[in-house]
Amino acid sequence: MKQNPKKCKGTTSTTNGYGCGDLTIFRKYGLCKSKCYPNWLLNTPAGKNKMNSAITTVSAPRKDLERESKSTKDRKKLGSVLSSLTNLTNKYVRMRDVGKSCISCGIPYKSDFDAGHFYKAELYTSLKFDVDNIHGQCIKCNRMLEGNLNPYSINLPNRIGDVRYKALILRAEQDKKQSNKWDRLKLQTIRKQINKLTKEL
Repeated sequence: MKQNPKKCKGTTSTTNGYGCGDLTIFRKYGLCKSKCYPNWLLNTPAGKNKMNSAITTVSAPRKDLERESKSTKDRKKLGSVLSSLTNLTNKYVRMRDVGKSCISCGIPYKSDFDAGHFYKAELYTSLKFDVDNIHGQCIKCNRMLEGNLNPYSINLPNRIGDVRYKALILRAEQDKKQSNKWDRLKLQTIRKQINKLTKEL
């Protein structure tokens, strides 16, 4: 259906009094879209409010997407830092325990020993990098016997001493009471500690 041209003249309370009076088919709030409507948007308080509102509406989903994207990237980066620190800690434990028998079954040292946790890292997150909680362990005990924890618990006090063993138990109890969340600062601090211990070997 063919539209009839109308005069460029504001038709709302905020655009009333604006318009060039030229005939036009394409209008917004009664104003011609080519000249008067853009001028009203850019040069009047009501127009600026309208434009800012439109920009906010359009940009909100994009900002949400950017925040989500940044959050995902940060999580991936943190996961990479955790993995790197795990490798560094396990390497230190293997170096420290060279020549020592398996913490659980006592078989003589082998170069393929694992770094086995007494308190499992999946359950006691704050002890994941606690070197008193990690010791050289044969593959059978660590992987096939799920840590072989009964003899591990008997031999651990002899390995680190009663004082450190009791302190480790207290840290494990505290872990269950208070959730632990890793952040970059915590991980950087632990990395420095592990590097220091490695240099002291």
